[in-house]
Order: sequence, then C-alpha cells, then structure tokens
Amino acid sequence: MGAEDDDEPPSKRVKVSSGQLVDISDGTFVRDPASCSLGDSMARPLTLQGDDEVVGTKGVVKKVEFVRIITEALDSLGYKKTRALLEEESGIPLHTSVINLFMQQILDGKWDESLNTLRKIGLVDEKIVKLASFVILEQKFFELLHKEKVMDALKTLRGEISPLCINNDRVHQLSFFIISPSQQVLPGISDQGIVRVKSRRKLLEELQRLLPPTVMVPEKRLVHLVEQALDLQLDACRFHNSVVGEMSLLTDHHCGIDHIPSLTVQILREHKKEVWFLEFSHNGKYLASSSADFSVIVWEVKLDGSVCMKHKFLGHKTSVSYISWSPDDHQLLTCGEEDTVIRWDVESGKCIHIYEKKNVGFISCGWAPDGKRIFCGVTDKSITMWDLEGKELECWKGHRTIRMSDLGITSDGKHVVSVCKENMIVLFGWESKVERVIQEDQAITSFVLSMDSKYVLVSLSNQEIHLWNIEGTVKLVAKYKGHKRSRFVVRSCFGGLHQAFIASGSEDSQVYIWHRGSGELVGTLAGHSGTVNCVSWNPRNPHMLASASDDSTIRIWGYNRVNTKQHDTDNGVNCCNGRS
Repeated sequence: MGAEDDDEPPSKRVKVSSGQLVDISDGTFVRDPASCSLGDSMARPLTLQGDDEVVGTKGVVKKVEFVRIITEALDSLGYKKTRALLEEESGIPLHTSVINLFMQQILDGKWDESLNTLRKIGLVDEKIVKLASFVILEQKFFELLHKEKVMDALKTLRGEISPLCINNDRVHQLSFFIISPSQQVLPGISDQGIVRVKSRRKLLEELQRLLPPTVMVPEKRLVHLVEQALDLQLDACRFHNSVVGEMSLLTDHHCGIDHIPSLTVQILREHKKEVWFLEFSHNGKYLASSSADFSVIVWEVKLDGSVCMKHKFLGHKTSVSYISWSPDDHQLLTCGEEDTVIRWDVESGKCIHIYEKKNVGFISCGWAPDGKRIFCGVTDKSITMWDLEGKELECWKGHRTIRMSDLGITSDGKHVVSVCKENMIVLFGWESKVERVIQEDQAITSFVLSMDSKYVLVSLSNQEIHLWNIEGTVKLVAKYKGHKRSRFVVRSCFGGLHQAFIASGSEDSQVYIWHRGSGELVGTLAGHSGTVNCVSWNPRNPHMLASASDDSTIRIWGYNRVNTKQHDTDNGVNCCNGRS
C-alpha cells in the first residue's frame, strides 16, 4: 500500500497522527531470604583454622563455606560415605557436634532434649530461640494428638507453647484442635477438616530455613547457587529461545541467532490484496489472516510444521481489519473496516452470527475470558458488550475508543483496554468503574496485551515501541527502536519462549526482533516486497513466526526448513496457495 504526500491523511487502516522474620500461612516463621545480615548477628559461626582462606580467581569464595556446601550437596544426594571422607580429609565438618546432636534429636522426636540443645547452639538473639522452640513444640503438640494423648497435648500447649508469647493467633488455632472432636490429626499433608502432622524431616527443613546459615547450611544450597548462575546466563543470552532442559552445566550457556525464527520456511499466497492482520490461535494449531480483499483465511498448522489453508471466509463487504480468537479456539471473530463483526465456527467454517448496530460500524472486537460475551469498539467512540446471540448487554460511551483502534480484554475479564485519545490508552474496569491510563507523548498506532495481561506493548507514530507494566501502578519499562513507520499501521507482538522477544512489522518490508529484557535489536528478517503490516508469534512454538505484508503474502519464519511435501516452490522456499 503506497504512501502519498506526507501531509495527506493516511488510509482507513492507518492511524492519524535488615533481616526480618516472616509469618507464613501455617503460623510458623521463616527467615526472609532477602536478608543476609540476620545470621551474622544472631549466631556464633563455626570457627575453623583457615577461615580466611579463599578459592577461585576473584578472591571472594571462602574455602570453608565452599567445602561445607559441597558436603551438604553430597549428603542431600545420599552420598553419606563420600561426605564423611570429605569432612575427614578437609578437616571441615558440615556442622558442629552440637548441631549434629540437635538434628538427630529432632529426627528421633526427643523434644525436651532438642530444646535444651537448642540453647547450647550459640544463638545470640533470644527471639530466634523462641521461634525455633515454637516450631518444635507445635510438632510435639500434633504428634501427641495423633497418639490421642489429649491431656499431654493440652499440657504442652498451656505450659510450653503459650508462655513463649509467639503468634497468639496460631496458639488459638491449636487450642481449637483440643476442643473440637470433629478435627482429625493424621500424618501426611493437611486437607480440609483434617490436620496432618508433617514429617520430622520436614520439620528439620523448616528449622534449617529459620536458623542462620552459619549454623545450619541451607538445604541444597549448592543446587540453588548453580540455578542462580544458570538464570544469570539465561538473562545475559540475547537469543535464548529453548527449554531450560537443553542447558548444560559443562559449558557456559550461549545461543546463536539460529535459535530465533530467521529463515523463511513457507510463503502463503492465497490472499489477493494486502494482508492487514494475522494472529495464531492460543493452542498454536491455527493461524487466521485478514485482507483488503474482504476475506479471512484460517490456516492449519500441521504436525510437521507446514501451514495450509483450512477455510476461507467470505462474508464481509469491506476490508477485514481485525481478528480475535475465542478462548477455546473453536470460534473466530472478524471485524470489517467500519463494518459488522462476524462470529465463525472454525471447524465447519460456517458463519454463526453477525453483529451489527444501526447507523454505526465496528472497528475492533474481543472475547471475554469465559467465552460467553464479546466486546466491540464502535465508530461512535463507544464500546459495547454483547452476549453470543447478539443481545447488547452494556454500552460504555464517552470517548472509550477512537475511530481506528485496537481492543484488549485482560485475562481476568475485569478490564477493557482501548485507545481513548490519540496518545492515551485507558484501562477501564467495567465492573469497578475504575480507570487507569497510559499517557504517551506521541500518537498511538496500535497496542497488544501480553499473554499474562501484565504488560501492554504500544506502537507509536515516532517509530518507537514502548513496553508498559500495568500490574499495579502503570509504568514504562522498556523502549524498542529501529523499525520504520511513517504512514501506515504496523503492528507488534510478544513472542518466543516465555515471551522473551518483541517483534514488529515495518514499512521497509522487514520484520524486526528485539530482546525484550535488554531492548537490544537481535534480528531483521528480509523477504517481503511491501510494508509488513502485522506479525504474530506462535504461542506454542517459539520457533515459528508469521508476518503479513502489502505484497499480499504471509511468510512463515522458522529456524530451519520445514520438511514437508511442497505445494509450489519459489527459490527453494515451500509455498502454499491453499490448494491440496
């Protein structure tokens, strides 16, 4: 679609211009993992010769700590003999003899002895001693109830737990188990109406989280550190687009550009004019596209990755500018340019219902998450909600949308998102009537919600794309630059593994891809011969991207050739014209 003089309005499809203790749900306490200073102030650490010795080139890894977490890892993996040999050879025990005694007493259920030993560990802060005592005595209480020793349990509650003056609400809950005969106390996991005693091993893990790490090395600490290192490598990898299971500990992680879709593997040529919009279904099995030729095509993604036409819908009297998949992907809404909205059955290809309103047309459409209602943007700048049979349920007027606009519904169904002014997006709580806004300095050309509805990706007239976090306080978190846009609507999308990438069309006939977190431009895909109007990333296949262009084609991009039976060929690229 060619441009005219810069001062002429664009076509219809174009936009005009300190360590804390945390009370957890079961009434026990754990140490806040964000705090590092708590242990240092509350316990006398294990003191050994060579405490100051370090390993590694950075000079920051203390040898004693390093050996201790290796010892703990061996123990957690079940290599008890190897653990003992390491302790003997290094002279560095995992725990002091007092801690070993304490742990064994917990496992043996020697509650009174464990409380006495707890006092000998060397905890400086009395509050930590009380919290640990509370956790131990609660276990004692439930085990007594399980053995039907109700009076002993009552004695423990009154004489040992209550005097600690810790978590009075939890103490009241415990007293309920004494007076309520309907409650059962059984070993295992808690269920409704049944309180199940946790295992002593679980109790020990809870105490490990509570006590300072200098006293008891946290369980699986080495595994946790390795996982942190892998996460940092993933964050630093600009091309990561594969499942974590493919990572190796033997080498540093690094992906190449071949991990993102960068090769044209198929060209779809069924549309006769410019292709304006396309979107993959939620399950990734279908791709829907719409065009200036008044048609909508549903393409099926085969198991081998090839894409072929399933249905061609011919029901609109104008160019089709908007598409929305139902939550279950069984139905499709299509919106003609300032025309009707039509609901189609994807399997049969039949028109189910036509939505229209006297004297106005529709410009956008979307589904409620329950699939029982639809929302439509209207040319009179209102937004309407309909039931599936065409009954108008509500209409929100007062500049809810502009004449050319996208429409989004959050995954919880509570907010409708629309462009209410040239440079403003409104997040309208249609039940709460509460509004929040995204204010831009430039004209908004399109937007899209992330899969989790926590972010909005906004394309602007100044050739920038902005990422906004709308969870809680609305804030701008990233900007993406490089693509070309001067006259037409070019749409962007989230995509890739965990939606880690941003893709956009462009007026220079290319597809642009950025790393979402860093904002770095990681790829430009050439192949189209006209403006790329819209892009869509397959939500179930991070290696499949589709682009729609003014050259009347749709390109399927992958990281390798699709091994399929070819319909036609164009310089070795698999093509599909919709005919079998």
